[in-house]
Amino acid sequence: MFTEQYLDELLSTPSQALIEDVKKLEGDIMILGAGGKVGPTLSLMAKRAVEAAGIEKRVIAVSRFSDPLVVKLLNENRVEMISADLTDPEQIAKLPRVRNIIFMVGKKFGTSGNACDTWTMNVSVPAMVTQHFRDANYVVFSTGNIYPLSPVSGCGSRETDAVGPVGEYAMTCLGRERIFEAAAKNYGAKVLMYRLNYAVDLRYGVLCDIAANILDGNPISVRTPCFNCVWQGYANEVAIRALTIANNPVEYLNVTGPETVSVKDAAEQLGSLLGRQPVYDGEETQVALLSNAAKCVKYFGYPSVGIRQMIEWQAEWLKAGGRLLGKPTHFEERKGNF
Repeated sequence: MFTEQYLDELLSTPSQALIEDVKKLEGDIMILGAGGKVGPTLSLMAKRAVEAAGIEKRVIAVSRFSDPLVVKLLNENRVEMISADLTDPEQIAKLPRVRNIIFMVGKKFGTSGNACDTWTMNVSVPAMVTQHFRDANYVVFSTGNIYPLSPVSGCGSRETDAVGPVGEYAMTCLGRERIFEAAAKNYGAKVLMYRLNYAVDLRYGVLCDIAANILDGNPISVRTPCFNCVWQGYANEVAIRALTIANNPVEYLNVTGPETVSVKDAAEQLGSLLGRQPVYDGEETQVALLSNAAKCVKYFGYPSVGIRQMIEWQAEWLKAGGRLLGKPTHFEERKGNF
């Protein structure tokens, strides 16, 4: 049976390439915002890579840690934890200064009703963090939402394309990028901007959203006709290995799967595996939020888990009654209202 323990193993087992890359890093690794959707298995993967490399290096996960299951997972795997509210400058000031920072702090959902909190989390916190760590080596989680919608007939937005954020959430994400760009300019920090969409974990993600709607009999919007997604284990590995290519001037990297996935095709495959017929809503348009992952593939290779495998695992997870996080991606949102 596809257990949660097995899923966490899949998402956190380091490759030999990652093990070799952590040997190249000078100094310890700190993951800020480690208690979210991606952070726990990323922190665990970093710890396992360090142990497999046989080197002395602290891996420190920092978050409020409100989920006891996350605390249990990290404790059992010897990941050092610091509980901190990163909106509080006094708590940031108490953090040990380390060389390598993976910055995962962010807020997305609830923006439409409380935009000021999103601006605080996505822009103010980066300003305080860069004041404290200054010339650190950063991998900064960002999002493909900073790009405008692009034609489905094209190859997706590239890192060199003009940004065009839609809605306040996307604007704050661009604001976060600008703060770290300023850290590179003013403090000499090395930065890689990690523009992710969408990670698939089975407990959440685009495929989970589509499959859950199929099981519940809810219509699936096809107004956004296609998407990119990537196995979270690959996304975790790229985030850690990207510490080796953070640079000054800033480096930018789209992190997603190389395929452009049709919503209807994914729904039909999931529906067949789940024994349910999908129901659709709306008409397909000609634009979607799409990112080109060619640069990521050039640096780090193709994901070891492709879209067909993710679809099969997603169906298996739901049929087995696997736990869900209840955090929909809202990938179908077209006006930036989160």
